Amino acid sequence: MTQQPQSASVRSVAGDSTRSFTTVVAMTAALGGLLFGYDTGVISGALLFLKGTFGLSAAMEGTVTSAVLAGATVAAIFGGWLADRFGRRPVMLVLAFLFVGGALLSAAARSVEVLIGARVLIGVCIGVVSFVAPLYIAELAPPARRGALVSLNQLAITIGILVSYIVDMTFADSGAWRWMLGLGAVPGLVLACGMLVLPESPRWLVKRSRLDEARTVLLRARSEDADIDCEIADIREDLALERNAPGWRAFRAPAMRWPLFIGIGLAILQQVTGINTVIYYAPTIFLAAGFHSASASILATAGVGVVNVLLTVVALRIIDRAGRRVLLLTGTAGMAVSLLIFAVGFAYGGALPGFRWIAVLSVMAYVGFFAIGLGPIFWLLISEIFPLGVRGRAMGVATVANWGFNLLVALTFLQMLQALGPATTFLIYAGLSVVGWLFAFHFVPETRGHSLEQIERFWIERRPVREWG
Repeated sequence: MTQQPQSASVRSVAGDSTRSFTTVVAMTAALGGLLFGYDTGVISGALLFLKGTFGLSAAMEGTVTSAVLAGATVAAIFGGWLADRFGRRPVMLVLAFLFVGGALLSAAARSVEVLIGARVLIGVCIGVVSFVAPLYIAELAPPARRGALVSLNQLAITIGILVSYIVDMTFADSGAWRWMLGLGAVPGLVLACGMLVLPESPRWLVKRSRLDEARTVLLRARSEDADIDCEIADIREDLALERNAPGWRAFRAPAMRWPLFIGIGLAILQQVTGINTVIYYAPTIFLAAGFHSASASILATAGVGVVNVLLTVVALRIIDRAGRRVLLLTGTAGMAVSLLIFAVGFAYGGALPGFRWIAVLSVMAYVGFFAIGLGPIFWLLISEIFPLGVRGRAMGVATVANWGFNLLVALTFLQMLQALGPATTFLIYAGLSVVGWLFAFHFVPETRGHSLEQIERFWIERRPVREWG
């Protein structure tokens, strides 16, 4: 009579322990996302003061801003190979220490050349961690919680951006840009300490025939009733399917065509819809919309950062229930409408006293819709849709496209503002958001609830995306 409640209690404790372990792993790895967000967001406020310190021209402002993007684009080319060759955990650990070095070097810079070099180093770290962190989390997470756990990385990115805005605001009156840039070393140290004690991805361990280690990790990351041997057998079966086309030759396999098309397409659309023009240049945009001081524009930017975090939390809570497609379609539609309002406001309301608040609200709405759609969904999907044998390299290819178009948008935004005006510039981004909605509607599958091995078999079977369910 008493054994059943005791057994249920034991299962409950075991389940809580499993959830706690996978959550701790995901939160620690997501510190890479926090660094990603901080180091991309902090430049928006620091740039207002770097201009005076180094006498930067508009072209040099763009160079300092885009140095991170150049480093990220190059690093993403070889980052996938590093993750596949040496493992997810060692790569994350090295990146953490490099983040610390880059932050300290940028804070100590006495010339613009040193500053640009430090920013390139930080960009190298961001380019690799931007996909290795969600890859690591996805390979360890149970299917039922994978969406929420991987999206913790996106939440960390938004928190990092918000923290960077708050730091910028704190030092805005003193203009202490060295503190703005240097404080990025703190989360880097925390990430390094965390990765020292976390395990390697079980799927990478199976790939390296380290089955006992993989089983040990999965026993901690799965519920008590999970069939660990069956999961390992599934992983080995998928690896066996890929051995006929090892390395980069696997990219020519028919089963890779659609995932590559979808991954690269989403990578490009996430950037050309203009999100990082807000992240990098929000204070500049708000000054153009009618704010009259750096402190006021940075404060408005911080408000945008708060919305970004809050809506990412919403996405985190519903992504495994609502599904990827619903959030992606809702998000891109909302982005298009918000950008249209923003563009119309610049076209007809720029002279009105209240226009600056219309600008703030429309930018907040735009960022909020991004936070439930393209923001988390892109990184989640590319961690799910690629085969295990080339997952790191395939995510690297998608990330190269993402950072490459991020760089293109960052380099052209200020020139577009000058040549076309803000109304036309943001109208173009609105049109590209419509393209994003059409792409998601016709090509993006629903991966909710499917194991990574099931998703891979769907591609091999060439099952239409509408039948995934």
